[in-house]
Amino acid sequence: MEVLENSALVVRTKNPAKITQVIGKSQVIKESNGVHDVAVHWSLGNAVILKNLGFKKVLSPILGRYNWPGIYNPFNHQRDTASFLTLNRRAFCLNAMGTGKTSAVAWAADYLMNIGAVNRVLIVCPLSIMDCAWRSDLFKTVMHRKVGIAHGSREARLQIVNGPYEFVIINYDGVETIRDEIAAGGFDLIVCDESTALKNVKTRRWKTLRSLIRPETWLWLLTGTPAAQSPEDAYGQARLVNPTAVPSYAGAWKEKVMVKLSTFKWVPRPEAQDIVYEALQPAIRYKTEDCLDLPEMLYSERDISMTAQQKKYYEKLRKEMLIQAAGEEVSAVNAAVQMGKLLQISSGAVYSDTGEVVEFDCSNKLNELLDIVQQASHKTLVFCGFRHSIGLVQDFLNKNGITTAAIHGDVSAKKRTAIFEEFQKTPNPQVLVIQPQAASHGVTLTAANTVVWFTPTTSAETYLQANARVHRAGQTNPCLVVHLCSSPVERKLYKALEDRTLAQSNLLEMYKNFLGGGL
Repeated sequence: MEVLENSALVVRTKNPAKITQVIGKSQVIKESNGVHDVAVHWSLGNAVILKNLGFKKVLSPILGRYNWPGIYNPFNHQRDTASFLTLNRRAFCLNAMGTGKTSAVAWAADYLMNIGAVNRVLIVCPLSIMDCAWRSDLFKTVMHRKVGIAHGSREARLQIVNGPYEFVIINYDGVETIRDEIAAGGFDLIVCDESTALKNVKTRRWKTLRSLIRPETWLWLLTGTPAAQSPEDAYGQARLVNPTAVPSYAGAWKEKVMVKLSTFKWVPRPEAQDIVYEALQPAIRYKTEDCLDLPEMLYSERDISMTAQQKKYYEKLRKEMLIQAAGEEVSAVNAAVQMGKLLQISSGAVYSDTGEVVEFDCSNKLNELLDIVQQASHKTLVFCGFRHSIGLVQDFLNKNGITTAAIHGDVSAKKRTAIFEEFQKTPNPQVLVIQPQAASHGVTLTAANTVVWFTPTTSAETYLQANARVHRAGQTNPCLVVHLCSSPVERKLYKALEDRTLAQSNLLEMYKNFLGGGL
């Protein structure tokens, strides 16, 4: 299939009547040995008809009639993804983490708005990516559109939903609180990111979202790992996009993809992967390594709420530090020590003056880490600056079926060498949790292509060198660095690290901001 003068699609077929009897003003422009070239006006409607007639690789007019706004030029795989989405009212985008699927969705939605196919978009996603991923990417791509985040009190959410915003971003559990207002809000395109949140049809979350979908509603589900934990996870998602591909009841789906070994143990059937593939259609999938035009190192940030316990003690410590510093000169060393306490609270464990460890609930950050690890296309490095937090991370991931090893100051040089070699050459461990200083120089860990910073370092050199463990000779895949941000002090440090401006003067400045309420 090719485009003629940016105005017509030329389709090669042995049965031209299949097209000319359905699409008005289409005509045969060439014939050779029984094969006909049929010219069709290049509109979205005609492209959809050709797709529905069974023609492969149909091109959406977004590829030739859209100016791709924003500060970046789209990569080829993003153009392909946007083209696919505009041709499918209901679809899955299964592109891997770090491939820029949010931007592709933004461009596709903007194009549909331009031609009048869509008026308003509702983006449903986890809290952690509402601002740093979705709003950020929308501002970088379709900055001419009005974007609002519906979060906070019910009244705050209603103000956004009832406001002039063309893109409204809301978290999954927030949908239920204003379901009726969303239903009346004129949203004709719903995008669900990290759609495994909809795997269970028995949840109120799934039922609420299902009630918002009308026959004419566009619905795109986004996830890099649609069935990471079990083939059962695909069921709720398929029921929304492709309901005829799965049984009417979850129990029947379970028996189709799983086999019962004992009273409490089920395992996937050998053919489960193929069954899931057929159910999750139509779909587009780009793995990170398939995107040869991606930059070699991508950076991403996840905003995560501290738990109630963390928030309480974070603010308590801030007030105590304000009293301690009143009227006294603060050195860079003291500033680093004090901010280190805040980072410890953010990472789940604080060391007392006597050296004892006080643990804090950091479940929000741990669950976000698990989600990233499950989506990663290859192995993952997790950098964490505190010894006890390394243990928390390692235990949590192992309990969730992710084989995890750890390296810190108590691990001998001989043992470290053995762990590094095992990580590089064998399937397990899948994750390596490391104190940044323990692997910031001279170590090659290219078996991983995803780096997660559970807590930031206060050294720009350590940060750059640690990231370089995966981004070096021998790496064959694009790399992704993810910052987990659950507190103001972490956000400040990551910003300084990215700008490569972290020095003693910055530590002092951050400390002063902290005393003034900025951290």
